[in-house]
Amino acid sequence: MREPTYFILAALQAGPLHGYAIISRAGELSGGRVRLATGTLYAALDRLAGERLVQVADEEVVNGRARRYYELTDEGLAALRAEAARMAEAARLVTDHPGQSRAVRPKVAPA
Repeated sequence: MREPTYFILAALQAGPLHGYAIISRAGELSGGRVRLATGTLYAALDRLAGERLVQVADEEVVNGRARRYYELTDEGLAALRAEAARMAEAARLVTDHPGQSRAVRPKVAPA
């Protein structure tokens, strides 16, 4: 799963959000690494809806424009949790490795 997709799904864990809120929340959760453009977000949401990972939860008209709220499906939550577990396991390969210390030795200039 690509990082933007992961953070879009993660943004929806707490409940339905509209597009701008998803962009903001994904940015917050990623520490600013994921910066979604509007077109990119809606293309991703269309793809995720096609994969049945998200669905439209509600729609309202605000200032004459339709505002859709998206939510995770059960399949979306399962995919998000599976990806989190996969990343945690990959991180453990490094963080729990009992390998040798790789301390950097200072170079000494010849006398």
